[in-house]
Amino acid sequence: MTDIARRMFELLEPICLVAFVADECNEELAALGHRTYWDGYFASRAAPLGRVPAQVVHAAFYSFADGEVARHIPSAWETIPPKASVAARQRGSAASVRRILGDELADSPGLVRAADLTTKAATSAPTEGRVMYAGMRTLPVPSDPVARLWHSATMLREHRCDGHIAALVGARIGGTEAHVLSALDMGIHPPESFGRIHHLPRERLAAVMDGLRERGLVDSDGRFTDAGRETKQRIEALTDELAAPPYDALSPAEFDELVAELEPITAALVAAGSQ
Repeated sequence: MTDIARRMFELLEPICLVAFVADECNEELAALGHRTYWDGYFASRAAPLGRVPAQVVHAAFYSFADGEVARHIPSAWETIPPKASVAARQRGSAASVRRILGDELADSPGLVRAADLTTKAATSAPTEGRVMYAGMRTLPVPSDPVARLWHSATMLREHRCDGHIAALVGARIGGTEAHVLSALDMGIHPPESFGRIHHLPRERLAAVMDGLRERGLVDSDGRFTDAGRETKQRIEALTDELAAPPYDALSPAEFDELVAELEPITAALVAAGSQ
């Protein structure tokens, strides 16, 4: 099942990424009145949780540095209701997927079948311990196949993210530390230059790196030790294991069919960089 979860991550992630890198979603959120990309990001992704304080969003998202969420939540919701933000995110993301795929693929029976099977998996997993996934499950599933595919892929992404956070907490890896390990895993050196953390104060990054050195996870040059690499691999393996339950809802034949229908969709999105 871990192999199934990893394969589905590879196939679904390019669908989800349009919300973060394509133009249409940001344009929809800006049209609502969100002043910056990050206002729209936090307001729309956290919207399924309702009007919760910044501390709750910070806990649910996990990987952002202290204070980053509070710069956007709850101020981003003061004039724009959460429901409006999440609807704009869905509209923009679906529009991006359709534009990238083109009408022939977007309107194909294969995409409809992929949307149906993805939704079957995405609406079948337990919600206990899955805060972001549970929030997404409260939203109505769109009737349009393209929007439904993006929505259900994003539900599965949040399910996986919830499990990934559990794996990180179990390994005592904090949010900024997780970005350092991801940077090293991607071959980025120094890891402090990684785009998700490079803007943080040098003192903060130095403290994180010192902590990882003290635990024997990185060496004096800021590279993986054997223990660090093993820790990263163990977290990824557990993340895959925890991401597997939704696919129990699919028969082996349905899973094979879903993979076959998703492959051309994902290939088109990867070729375009999901933007």
